[in-house]
Amino acid sequence: MQPVKLGEDEISYRIVTAAIEVHRTLGGPGLLESVYEEALVWELRETGLDVERQKRLPVLYKGQTLATPLCIDVLVNNLVIVECKSTEEYHVVFEAQTLTYLRLTGLRLGMVINFGERYVKNGIKRVVNNL
Repeated sequence: MQPVKLGEDEISYRIVTAAIEVHRTLGGPGLLESVYEEALVWELRETGLDVERQKRLPVLYKGQTLATPLCIDVLVNNLVIVECKSTEEYHVVFEAQTLTYLRLTGLRLGMVINFGERYVKNGIKRVVNNL
Protein backbone atom coordinates (compact mmCIF):
# COMPACT_ATOMS: atom_id res chain seq x y z
CA MET A 1 0.00 0.00 0.00
CA GLN A 2 1.33 3.44 -0.95
CA PRO A 3 1.73 5.88 1.95
CA VAL A 4 -0.84 8.65 1.97
CA LYS A 5 0.64 12.14 1.33
CA LEU A 6 -0.86 14.54 3.84
CA GLY A 7 0.07 17.68 5.76
CA GLU A 8 0.68 17.89 9.49
CA ASP A 9 -2.87 19.00 10.34
CA GLU A 10 -4.57 16.07 8.60
CA ILE A 11 -2.04 13.67 10.09
CA SER A 12 -2.63 15.06 13.60
CA TYR A 13 -6.40 14.68 13.12
CA ARG A 14 -5.89 11.02 12.21
CA ILE A 15 -3.57 10.52 15.18
CA VAL A 16 -6.17 11.94 17.60
CA THR A 17 -8.91 9.78 16.07
CA ALA A 18 -6.70 6.68 16.28
CA ALA A 19 -5.66 7.43 19.89
CA ILE A 20 -9.29 7.74 20.97
CA GLU A 21 -10.11 4.44 19.24
CA VAL A 22 -7.16 2.68 20.89
CA HIS A 23 -8.05 4.01 24.34
CA ARG A 24 -11.73 3.07 23.94
CA THR A 25 -11.01 -0.41 22.56
CA LEU A 26 -8.42 -1.28 25.20
CA GLY A 27 -10.73 -0.13 27.99
CA GLY A 28 -9.08 3.11 29.07
CA PRO A 29 -6.03 3.66 31.28
CA GLY A 30 -4.04 1.05 33.14
CA LEU A 31 -1.88 -0.68 30.53
CA LEU A 32 1.79 -0.29 29.70
CA GLU A 33 2.81 2.50 27.34
CA SER A 34 4.14 -0.08 24.86
CA VAL A 35 0.69 -1.69 24.51
CA TYR A 36 -0.96 1.61 23.60
CA GLU A 37 1.93 2.48 21.28
CA GLU A 38 1.68 -0.80 19.38
CA ALA A 39 -2.09 -0.48 19.00
CA LEU A 40 -1.75 3.15 17.86
CA VAL A 41 0.77 2.14 15.20
CA TRP A 42 -1.62 -0.55 13.99
CA GLU A 43 -4.54 1.92 13.80
CA LEU A 44 -2.49 4.52 11.92
CA ARG A 45 -1.20 1.99 9.40
CA GLU A 46 -4.79 0.88 8.79
CA THR A 47 -5.55 4.42 7.57
CA GLY A 48 -2.73 4.18 5.02
CA LEU A 49 -0.15 6.25 6.87
CA ASP A 50 3.56 5.42 6.86
CA VAL A 51 4.39 4.73 10.51
CA GLU A 52 7.71 3.85 12.13
CA ARG A 53 7.88 2.66 15.73
CA GLN A 54 10.87 3.21 18.04
CA LYS A 55 12.65 5.11 15.26
CA ARG A 56 16.32 5.62 16.06
CA LEU A 57 18.03 8.70 14.66
CA PRO A 58 21.64 9.82 15.10
CA VAL A 59 22.37 12.78 17.38
CA LEU A 60 25.08 15.17 16.24
CA TYR A 61 27.06 17.06 18.87
CA LYS A 62 29.62 19.60 17.65
CA GLY A 63 30.08 17.69 14.42
CA GLN A 64 30.32 14.27 16.08
CA THR A 65 27.71 11.55 15.99
CA LEU A 66 26.98 10.42 19.52
CA ALA A 67 26.89 6.70 20.31
CA THR A 68 23.42 7.03 21.84
CA PRO A 69 20.78 7.74 19.20
CA LEU A 70 17.52 9.61 19.60
CA CYS A 71 14.62 7.17 19.99
CA ILE A 72 11.25 8.45 18.81
CA ASP A 73 8.22 6.44 19.93
CA VAL A 74 6.27 6.91 16.69
CA LEU A 75 7.10 8.80 13.50
CA VAL A 76 4.18 9.33 11.11
CA ASN A 77 4.77 10.03 7.40
CA ASN A 78 8.21 11.38 8.32
CA LEU A 79 6.40 14.56 9.44
CA VAL A 80 4.88 14.12 12.90
CA ILE A 81 6.51 12.78 16.07
CA VAL A 82 4.26 11.05 18.61
CA GLU A 83 5.46 10.46 22.15
CA CYS A 84 3.28 7.95 23.97
CA LYS A 85 2.87 8.04 27.73
CA SER A 86 0.78 6.04 30.19
CA THR A 87 0.92 7.85 33.49
CA GLU A 88 -1.52 9.16 36.08
CA GLU A 89 0.52 12.31 36.55
CA TYR A 90 1.30 14.40 33.47
CA HIS A 91 4.48 16.49 33.43
CA VAL A 92 5.22 19.41 31.13
CA VAL A 93 8.69 17.90 30.66
CA PHE A 94 7.00 15.50 28.20
CA GLU A 95 6.29 18.49 25.95
CA ALA A 96 9.84 19.84 26.42
CA GLN A 97 11.24 16.43 25.42
CA THR A 98 9.07 16.39 22.29
CA LEU A 99 10.12 19.94 21.39
CA THR A 100 13.78 18.91 21.71
CA TYR A 101 13.12 15.97 19.38
CA LEU A 102 11.48 18.34 16.89
CA ARG A 103 14.44 20.72 17.00
CA LEU A 104 16.98 17.92 16.58
CA THR A 105 15.10 16.42 13.61
CA GLY A 106 14.01 19.68 12.00
CA LEU A 107 10.37 18.59 12.10
CA ARG A 108 7.55 21.00 12.93
CA LEU A 109 4.84 19.03 14.75
CA GLY A 110 4.87 16.62 17.64
CA MET A 111 2.16 15.19 19.83
CA VAL A 112 2.30 13.86 23.36
CA ILE A 113 -0.45 11.34 24.04
CA ASN A 114 -1.00 10.27 27.64
CA PHE A 115 -3.09 7.11 27.61
CA GLY A 116 -3.12 7.22 31.42
CA GLU A 117 -5.93 9.78 31.41
CA ARG A 118 -9.50 8.68 32.06
CA TYR A 119 -10.43 10.40 28.78
CA VAL A 120 -7.47 10.30 26.40
CA LYS A 121 -8.66 13.47 24.63
CA ASN A 122 -7.61 15.31 27.82
CA GLY A 123 -4.13 13.80 27.54
CA ILE A 124 -3.31 14.92 23.99
CA LYS A 125 -0.95 17.87 23.63
CA ARG A 126 0.32 19.40 20.39
CA VAL A 127 3.92 20.62 20.38
CA VAL A 128 5.13 22.86 17.56
CA ASN A 129 8.52 23.92 16.28
CA ASN A 130 8.30 26.95 13.96
CA LEU A 131 4.90 25.87 12.64
